Amino acid sequence: MYILAEAAEHAGGVPAIVYPVVAACFFTFLGFVTWSFRDVAYRHSHKFQATRQHETGVDEFGHSKI
Repeated sequence: MYILAEAAEHAGGVPAIVYPVVAACFFTFLGFVTWSFRDVAYRHSHKFQATRQHETGVDEFGHSKI
């Protein structure tokens, strides 16, 4: 029993501070990915302008103009 008690005392794999640090790094990475796509709609706005200039019967949202 003494050996099992000694082993249980040192059973932790990583210190408790590692979990919040890993989580913070992960959410920082997700925030960077979100931030990098912040102006995608503005980069493709020329496609919507072409739809507005030509009378196609469909608005910029894909709905028919009936």
